[in-house]
Amino acid sequence: MLTKIPGSGAFGLREHLGKELFARVAGPDGPRNRARIHGTPGPRWFGPERPIRRVHGDASMFIGGLSALLLQSLHPLAMAAVAAHSGYRGDPWGRLQRTSTFLATTTFGTAADAEEACAQVRSVHERVRGETAEGEAYHAADPHLLGWVHAAEVDSFLRAHQRYGARPLSADDCDAYVADAARIAVELGVIDPPFDRAGLARVLDAYRPELRATAEAREAARFLLLDPPVPLAARLPYGVLAANAVSLLPSWAARALRLPRLPVVDEWCVRPLGSAMTSAVRWVLAPGRAAIPSPAS
Repeated sequence: MLTKIPGSGAFGLREHLGKELFARVAGPDGPRNRARIHGTPGPRWFGPERPIRRVHGDASMFIGGLSALLLQSLHPLAMAAVAAHSGYRGDPWGRLQRTSTFLATTTFGTAADAEEACAQVRSVHERVRGETAEGEAYHAADPHLLGWVHAAEVDSFLRAHQRYGARPLSADDCDAYVADAARIAVELGVIDPPFDRAGLARVLDAYRPELRATAEAREAARFLLLDPPVPLAARLPYGVLAANAVSLLPSWAARALRLPRLPVVDEWCVRPLGSAMTSAVRWVLAPGRAAIPSPAS
């Protein structure tokens, strides 16, 4: 039996798809969290004019978030912590919902709520520790490890926004976005995060000798790209987002993960489809429903 879509025509379809997508990304507490994040009076870390609001509120985050997960997986210690403690395979939607709510709270919420959200994450990180298969110790609260996770995330989000965002940032605003994101990074325990794109590039280069694709990283890539926890009807649009997440990766990262990339196919097929898909997501997420963004570690 077909499910009746409320309303009529394009507006009814948009409302139906928007509610379905929001429920997936934000979870059962999404409407309540949205009301709290946007409706609670008080000072915020970022005013409405700040670039971080434009980036984190755009549909390009769906591609940027996937790409960030792939890039972050290349640090063996970070990937070992994720594999052992995050539950990304057993509860992928729950992890997405927690992450998206954190991003929304720190970007759009009150300063008090943002500080509390960061304190909760620090508490979780403090408990996450162990050893890799090679016997190397990791601790999620390690500032050096946090620095990699932050840099990979910020780079991926910014790359995605500049390629797929509705309103790409100016050069100065790109630097301002990196500085905005540093505000959150410091609260999470990162020491001396980058404050502009040049600094971000230097940080990413400094981590390169530590990076490699472990078996756990390749398994995570297969899960995200080939066996995603999405309904059958959503496999095609998800596949477009996933292909563009791979296209967004630095070439060396895609090679390390053994992810195929053909420049001609990227330019003439993958990227145009990615732009069309993010435009469709932007249309589906009517004003007021796009405030809880997409995934990142």
